[in-house]
Amino acid sequence: DVRRLVSHGTNLNQLGRREPTIYGTLTLQEINRRIEEKAASLGAAAQCLQFSHEGDLVDAIHKAQETADFIIINAAAYTHYSIALRDALASVTVPAIEVHLSNIHRREEFRHHSVLAAVVVGQICGFGVYSYLAAVEAAQSLWLEAKAKAAEDNE
Repeated sequence: DVRRLVSHGTNLNQLGRREPTIYGTLTLQEINRRIEEKAASLGAAAQCLQFSHEGDLVDAIHKAQETADFIIINAAAYTHYSIALRDALASVTVPAIEVHLSNIHRREEFRHHSVLAAVVVGQICGFGVYSYLAAVEAAQSLWLEAKAKAAEDNE
């Protein structure tokens, strides 16, 4: 069974009421439901977790080494300054995709830089819930591609 860890960072538990003109009106529960449905439609399973504390996100990334085939992470504010999260992602062999609901490059200057960008496969931002759904599709495609390559290499 293909397993995806979807990690949501700080303040994302406030979605639906937090700055809806930026983040939309969907709650985190509604977003998680859509992610799980998308993953299931592709033959994968998604575990969606939200953490308000940086160390909990680091622990989840470390645990993903044993429990996930792919990480989809919206580190929220931690994206812009958490070297601990960057190092955690670099320390595991599980590939990761960085996701943001809003287009961080069209927002305040401090949001334009991601310390995670150098250690993730790619970044999807600005499409609301569809950023997550695109990441689920990308993770599935990349996982299938890697599986096919590994099978070729073993022939």
